Amino acid sequence: MAVNNSKFVVRIAQLGVLALSVLFMGSIAAQSRDEQIAERLKPVGSVCLAGESCARGGASAGAAASGAVAEFSAEQAYQQNCQVCHASGMAGAPKFGDTAEWTTRLEKGMDTVVANAINGLNAMPPRGMCMTCSDENIAALVEYISGDAQ
Repeated sequence: MAVNNSKFVVRIAQLGVLALSVLFMGSIAAQSRDEQIAERLKPVGSVCLAGESCARGGASAGAAASGAVAEFSAEQAYQQNCQVCHASGMAGAPKFGDTAEWTTRLEKGMDTVVANAINGLNAMPPRGMCMTCSDENIAALVEYISGDAQ
C-alpha cells in the first residue's frame, strides 16, 4: 500500500506543477494581449498645422534629412490649390489678375483680404485648401492672385 501512496503523491505534485504552469502561461498571455491592444489603439500620427512649433521642427528635420529645402512658390501653390476656383470665378471667387474684382476687395486693406484667405470667407475654405501654407505664404498667394491690384 505504501507504493500506491507514493504514486498518488507524485501525481498530485505533477498536477500542482501543471496548474502553476497554466497560471504562469495565462499571465504571460494576458500581458501580451494587453500590449497588443495598446499597440492597436495607439495613434497612427499627429496633426501639426503650419505655424505651430511642431511644424517648424518637423519641417526642418525633414528638410535636413532629405538634404534639400523646398522654397515656396506662389505660382505653384496657386496651380495646386487655388486655380480651380480663381481661374473660373467659381462660387464668386475673384478671378486671377482681374483688377476690377480685386480692387473692391483690396479697398478693405491687404491685411483684411489676407485674414479672410487664412480664415475662409463665404464658399472659400480656410487657407483656400493650402493646408501646408504658412500665413506668409497665404499673403504671397493673395498678392500673386490679385496681381497687386491696388
